[in-house]
Amino acid sequence: MPPSVQAGPMSHAIFRVARLHRMLAGQLLRRVGLHPGQELVMMQLWDLGPQRQTDLVRLLGSDAATMTRTVKRLEHAGFVRRRPSPTDKRATIIEPTEASLALRHQVDELWAELERCTTGELTPDRKANAVQILEDIEANLALAATRHARQDARKEDPRGRAGHP
Repeated sequence: MPPSVQAGPMSHAIFRVARLHRMLAGQLLRRVGLHPGQELVMMQLWDLGPQRQTDLVRLLGSDAATMTRTVKRLEHAGFVRRRPSPTDKRATIIEPTEASLALRHQVDELWAELERCTTGELTPDRKANAVQILEDIEANLALAATRHARQDARKEDPRGRAGHP
């Protein structure tokens, strides 16, 4: 391990794993004309049906700008359709197209292949343990991100109070 990352061996390992996982996902998804992250949007739409774009942002832990770009690309590829919400004129409903439904089986197979490549020869117990550890790490990071966002908001408020007029 390079000396510069010795203070954070876990963070360094997560960075390396995430980079390789995303690279492999990209290689696999290219077969069906998708980019990493787009399959997650499609999976939500296939499983839950048409969704407000804001709900997709929340479900996937994304941000509005990224989701807008992703939906536009999926729409351009013919995999989703956007329409105004009948109940809220400010909202946009995203729905899968017939063309995307033809992809569903292929995406499921690619996702299973990615899982097999990721877990390799791990036993079921080690897989379950790895998932639990990753969930714990996710919870730690989410808590830290929330705490840092609050601290940043307090620094931006000249009176030292976050979110108060």
